[in-house]
Order: sequence, then structure tokens, then C-alpha cells
Amino acid sequence: MSKFHLLGFPRIGPKRELKFAQEAFWRGESSLAQLLETAATIRLHNWHTQKELGAEYLSVGDFSLYDQVLDTLLAVGAPPRRFGFDADNISVEQYFELARGNKEQFAMEMTKWFDTNYHYIVPEWTADTQFSTQAKNLIAQVKQAQSVQDKLKVTLVGPLSLLYLGKTKGEEFNRLDLLPRLLPAYAGLLQVLSQEGVDWVQIDEPILCLDLSDEWLDALASTYAQLQQAANIKILLATYFGAVSAHIKRLRTLDIDGLHIDLVRAPEQLETFIAQWPSTKVLSIGVVDGRNVWRANLRKILSNVQAAYAKFADNLWLAPSCSLLHCPQNLQLESKLDGDLKSWLAFAEQKVQELSLLVKGLNQGEAAISAQLCASDIVADDRASNRQIHRVAVQERVKQLRADADKRHSHFAKRIVAQQAWLKLPLLPTTTIGSFPQTTDIRQARALFKKGQLSEAEYQTLMKKEIAHAVQIQEALDIDIPVHGEAERNDMVEYFGEQLDGYAFTQFAWVQSYGSRCVKPPIIYGDVARPNAMTVYWSAYAQTQTKRPMKGMLTGPVTMLQWSFVRDDIPRSEVCTQIALALNDEVLDLEKAGIKVIQIDEPALREGLPLKRAQWHDYLNWACYAFRLSASGVEDSTQIHTHMCYSEFNDILPAIASMDADVITIETSRSDMELLHAFSDFNYPNDIGPGVYDIHSPRVPNAHEIEKLLRKALDVVPAERLWVNPDCGLKTRAWPETIAALRVMVDVAKELRKELQAERADSQVA
Repeated sequence: MSKFHLLGFPRIGPKRELKFAQEAFWRGESSLAQLLETAATIRLHNWHTQKELGAEYLSVGDFSLYDQVLDTLLAVGAPPRRFGFDADNISVEQYFELARGNKEQFAMEMTKWFDTNYHYIVPEWTADTQFSTQAKNLIAQVKQAQSVQDKLKVTLVGPLSLLYLGKTKGEEFNRLDLLPRLLPAYAGLLQVLSQEGVDWVQIDEPILCLDLSDEWLDALASTYAQLQQAANIKILLATYFGAVSAHIKRLRTLDIDGLHIDLVRAPEQLETFIAQWPSTKVLSIGVVDGRNVWRANLRKILSNVQAAYAKFADNLWLAPSCSLLHCPQNLQLESKLDGDLKSWLAFAEQKVQELSLLVKGLNQGEAAISAQLCASDIVADDRASNRQIHRVAVQERVKQLRADADKRHSHFAKRIVAQQAWLKLPLLPTTTIGSFPQTTDIRQARALFKKGQLSEAEYQTLMKKEIAHAVQIQEALDIDIPVHGEAERNDMVEYFGEQLDGYAFTQFAWVQSYGSRCVKPPIIYGDVARPNAMTVYWSAYAQTQTKRPMKGMLTGPVTMLQWSFVRDDIPRSEVCTQIALALNDEVLDLEKAGIKVIQIDEPALREGLPLKRAQWHDYLNWACYAFRLSASGVEDSTQIHTHMCYSEFNDILPAIASMDADVITIETSRSDMELLHAFSDFNYPNDIGPGVYDIHSPRVPNAHEIEKLLRKALDVVPAERLWVNPDCGLKTRAWPETIAALRVMVDVAKELRKELQAERADSQVA
């Protein structure tokens, strides 16, 4: 009999209960006991859901108060030494300080979890890092889960992935040199779990979907031999986000009891595993999409897995492709979705139901789920022909694009002269990335407006007041290129998607981005077009509040794609091109309205990069084309900015340069400007604004910190091409800390500007 299980479940709660509990605790408005009670309630709900729907094992260890990589790091006793914390006794308060920083130490670095929009905390490795088993928190969750069901499967980030995803600090060394010290800590965890009666441990090694060197691959055998010998517990090695069939010879000989593979991202690999995976070991196949919201085609899946069922029978486990962390929790909470669209969707709890049906269909035959199969067939047929999805005018516009539709009129060297002629910017011009604090008043006004309790005129008056306030503050701070602050925007993707055809929005489809930061990705269900201007009214109003050039703010096509739940019936590249054309309409309308500095944010460009290098070229071609297309047609004097978040850009800098933005701003403060050296080595041709302070931490940077980072930047970027700005938008910060931090930033920039001007004056005299 086949079984089903989960690799992980959403942990923020159906209505973001964890987020509100975290933030109340951070503000000192609730106690630690209240936070932990909320966490326990969410876990119990998740486990009861899994049990009621027939999951073979409850998933334990997938819950986190902030991040699963940080949790695993602490479970092996390796917090960064710079914090001075006792690894044997990390408090919840200290746990959050690692993720968010404190008065003495900046926060641990964050970066994207492979090609998702989830951010993980990056481990910090030094050559003398020590490890120990710290199982207290994990065991507490195990004991709680055992009150629901005895059969458990505990999830851990694997030792190789943990090392690989971290960064070395201090002297250079090979991260694999730490493996002999790390494995005993993992072995200790397995021993404790076994003693607690845990049946299985799921050890996630997603790095196996990357292009790994032989050195890392060779470490697999000895690693899992040592772990298997450590305790009487079964090991399921979990891979996801891509194919691992190239490693079949290594994998089939590993000392493990089972393997999970992702058949949504890499369906072609099933044939290899049917042929070569031992039938005596569990093969877990990810057949339901753990990263998207579309209802599964049950009949198609059953047909595709029949051969695997025939070979593996009891040892065939069905699962989502990856953790359901990346999915919203429960479709049944949605009361306002269009009926047709809702029938096409499945959130996490519905995906568990689908797995239950699939297992029943395999074990008892299709007749046992005939009604559900017919319903699934109807949905598949409807999506293929529904007029809400397919818009002829949009499809024709894409087909008729000129070969040079993505090109600016002139090269950057000519454009920057035209731009500076009217901008007249000083050395080290200052700006921000776009958003300013979303205060309680702003959020309440938006909520009342959506409920119909505030008229449009009243709402506009309130938003104009907030925009004027943001502009006045920037005037007082003497910021060279101000922004309007985005008071009217709920989210950088949702705001635009709500105004585009082909997008749909939900009430409760929240997913975790990092910590307490949750996003509600829109659903791209059909062809995309812009019926009306989206930002022109607000940007034009903001321009009336200042004589400085106002910067218009848009979210780029790749980010609009990557941070949405994207339709799966046409190529992603085609969807991206449709979005780019819609955004280009907005760019040209902004320019006509006198907004001639326009930022098109692409923080998700790097995260969309395929995990296998062989697929990079195709992706970067269409992604960068879409960005250029969104900005095409503007005059040389219109300055196009873009912004990118935590990413390693070294290996895609030619592609970033091909985007041809006049100014690129990047997050660099947490990495101490190390990213900037890549731009210098590549000789990036256009202007650069490296972030000079971390906006994800509530602490206000001091002048010395910002000056140090700016001087590092000046070592690699000519002063004429260097901008000064925070790491990212300021939406999540409060006004007092925002003003204080920006004042420090502007003051440091002015002092350095004077110094540079004096040096130039002296050189001219000489």
C-alpha cells in the first residue's frame, strides 16, 4: 500500500497568527509565554490537519519562530561567536537577536532560499567553528506532536547543505573541513530523536539539485554512513527544486532508507529512478506542486506514477514536490474569489487532500475516486478554454513586437550626459529605494477604504497628506532624489497586480518571506494587460510638493512574475513579456507626466535563476529582455533606475549589465560591501548605489559605520558613478528610526562630498 507524507507545512498560521504574535513580543506588548502559546497552537492545528487527512507521519521540525536554517544551526550549537552567546543556552530573545541584530552586533546575513522568495539566515563559518548537540527545542516539539500521533518524521536541514549554504568569515578555508566536527552534532540529534521514539528523520539536502563539485558529492557517502550508524532511526534524504537523476549511482548506494525526488520541477527523472532505485528502499515522489496554487490534474498524475507503484508498492510514498511552506494554507478561507478561479486552485490543506485521494486511487483503483477524477478533468478542460484566461489582443501584441523593441535610443555614455544636464546632481547623490514607513494610520485608512467605510475622496486626501509628509521629511533631510513614499501601496507586487488584467487577489493566501514578513502573492491566471495608469496620479501629486526631481517607482516584470503564483499553462517567459508590455505603458505615461527618474525594481532577478547553470542562458535572455522592454521608448534624458536585493551577482554580471539601467542599487551592507568587488572586477559600466545600512534591523547606524562602507565603495567605484542609499525600502521601519538613519546617511555623504571636492580642487591647483 502506498502512503503519503509532507516535507513541511506552512507555519505562520491560517491568518498570520505567528506574525502578529512575533511582532507584539518584539514591541514588548506581549510576553514570551504568549508567543510560545501561539506557536504551539499553530503546530497543533497543522498536525491535526495532517492526521485527519491520513498522512502517514506527522511532520515535526518544519515549524520555526523565524527560520529553519537558523534553527538547525542552533541545534548543532553553532551561533556566530561575535554575538558572545552561550551555544548551550540560547534564549528566545537571543535567537531573535541573531536574526535581527542588536545594539552591539549587526544581524546575520539573509539571502534567498534557492530560487524561491523565502529568505534564510546564512550560517557564518570560521576555521575554528565548534559544534555540539542542542536538541532541547526539537525534543519539545516532538513531545507535543506525540500527543496527537505516535508516528512522526522529524525534518532537519542536512549537514552538507548547512555547510554549503553558509559563508566563511575571517581566513579562507574549505567549509568541508568543518564536516568531521559537524557530523557528531548531527549524530547526537539522531540519537536523541531515536530515544524519543521518532520513526523517521527527513534530512534535506537541496544542494544536490545544484551544480556541485565532485568534492561535495564525494562527501555524501561517508556523511550518511556515519549518520546511519549513529542511531536506530530511518533516514529519508530529501531533494527538491530540480533533478538529481545525474547522481543516481551515488544515491542508490547511500546508507539511507529512502529518497525524495521532485517530479514537479523535474518530471523526467522518474524514469531513471524506476529503472535504478532499489525497490527495497522508500522512493518518495513529489507529485503535487509545493510552490504553486493550481489544482492538480489527478488523472494525469495517477497515470504518470503507475509504473512506480508497480515496482515499489509499499515503498512508494507520495508527497508535495517540496515543503508546503511556499504555499498559502487554506483555500476555504477565501470568500471573495471568482467561482471559476477558485475551482482551479488548491492551497496547502487542499494539496494534502489531493495526496490523500491520489494514494486512495493508487491503492484501491480509480473507481474509488471516480467523482473526484471527473471534477479534476472538468477543471483541466475549463482552464484550457476559459475566456477569462485567454485574451487575443494581448497575444497579438506579443507576436507583433519589433526585433529592437527592447532598445533605448542611445548608449549609457550619451544618456548620462543628457540626464545630468537637467538633474545637476552633486557627487555622491542621495536617494532611497522607494517606500517609507507604513504607519498604523496608513494601514487603517487602506483597510477602511477596502471595506467601503471610507470614500475614495477621503482616502485620496489621507494618502496625499502622507505623501506630502514623506516629501517634506526628505526636503528637510536634503535628499537629492526624493520618492513619494508609497503610502497608497499595500505591497510592491500586489499593488500593481490589482490594477492589471490577468491577475487575481486573495484575502488570506499569505506565505512567509522571512521572519514575520509575510507576502500575499497575486495569482496570474490569464493574459496580462494594463487597462489604466497605475502610479501616475500619485507620483505627479508628489512632484507638486517639491522642486527636486521626483522618482517614480515600479516593480519590474521579472519580480512581478517571480513573486506571484504564475499560471502553468504557458511558458513563464511569455507571461513575463506580457507583464513587461503592461509596465512599459506605465513608464511612458510617467514620462509624459513629467516624472523623468523612474525606478523599475528587480529584486527577484537573481532568485529566478535556474539552479542548473546549463539553463541560465535561456532564462537570463528572456528576463533581461523583459526588463529592457519595460523601459524602452523613453527619452535619453529620462533616467531609469533598478534595485536588486540580497543576491550573489558575480556570475551573472554580464546579464545585469545588459539590462542597461542607468543606475542600479543593491543590498550590500550585511555583506560589508564584499559584493561590490564583483562589480568592480567586471567593470560595471553604469551608475551604482550600494546600500550603506541595513533596513531589516531596527538599529540606527552610526556615522562611522556608514563612512566605512562608503569609503570601501569609493575604493572600487568612481565617485562620479556612486550613489548613496539604504539597502532596501523603509516600509517596515518606524519614522523615528528612519529619519535618524537617513540623517546619518546624508550627513556622511555630504562630508565625503566636501572631502572629494577639496581633493579635486587641490589637484587642479597643482
